[in-house]
Amino acid sequence: MAHTELGLRERRTIEDMLNAKMSVDKIAAEIGRHRSTVFREIKRNKFVDDELPKLNGYYGMTAQRSAMNRRGRRRKLVRFVDLRNHVITQLEAGWSPEQIAGRLQYDGQPLRVSHETIYAYVYGPDGQSEELARHLPHRRKKRQPRRRRTPRGLVFPPDRSIHERPDYVKTRETFGEWEGDLMIFERAQGKTNVASLVERKTRFAVLFRNNDRSTTHLMNRLVTVMEPLPQPARKSITFDRGIEFRNWRKLKPGIGTEAWFCDPQAPWQKGSVENLNKRARRYLPRDAPVAALSNRDMKSICDRLNDTPRKCLGWRTPTEAFREELMKLR
Repeated sequence: MAHTELGLRERRTIEDMLNAKMSVDKIAAEIGRHRSTVFREIKRNKFVDDELPKLNGYYGMTAQRSAMNRRGRRRKLVRFVDLRNHVITQLEAGWSPEQIAGRLQYDGQPLRVSHETIYAYVYGPDGQSEELARHLPHRRKKRQPRRRRTPRGLVFPPDRSIHERPDYVKTRETFGEWEGDLMIFERAQGKTNVASLVERKTRFAVLFRNNDRSTTHLMNRLVTVMEPLPQPARKSITFDRGIEFRNWRKLKPGIGTEAWFCDPQAPWQKGSVENLNKRARRYLPRDAPVAALSNRDMKSICDRLNDTPRKCLGWRTPTEAFREELMKLR
């Protein structure tokens, strides 16, 4: 159920019932709220005057005014345009709310906000209308509570952690071990994105466009793209813990591919695909018109990346190294 704050009508009802000496339980039942909500409301918005103690008590109109003033104080990003524009610019640059809040004093901003205030704005009505959540590190559409009631392990269980991944994958000695990620673009490009995959041993890159960021769409496209390869050439894929990959369980029954996941906020654990993304950004900057790119365009970019000699491959190209490994499977 969505959270809704008490309104003036409810506060006046509380005032009348308190004057009638009714209990908090009865008041809560009357307005359809939890007793704790009513108790906190009375305690928080009670009028107190030390000079005129006889006037102390709960008044609906005064409580409403106090609540509105308190709400206004915590909406700095709505009231101060310069501060809001600065925060949004840094979000679009890939900064986390904590980084933005910590840097305000160094960036010459006269006002300060906490990272919690930034999160509240991002996930509030104004931030949602601007789709600011897509600029956050985890790109969640809805904010998760600090202490999740549903264990994260149910989505990305401990036995799928990168620390449980076989050691030989880390050595890059075996073929068919991949890393995957998602490249996000500016808001003007809509929901269109590009999935990036790289084979760890040969550095062979695969890029494909998605018109939707839903996990179902992404995994279906990934299965379609990887299926033509022989199964030994697609043994596993290592992802981060983005919500786009929560349907990873489709990979094993679909194409026989295992899925592994990095630690939270540890992109260096999949350094190959991070490096690929950096090189691919030369051709796919954040303002690139991705929706207008055809499959032929995407293949052209992949070919350009894969036909560039790499020092780590003894100056062979990823295409040459990948073909050699495929030949060994025959």
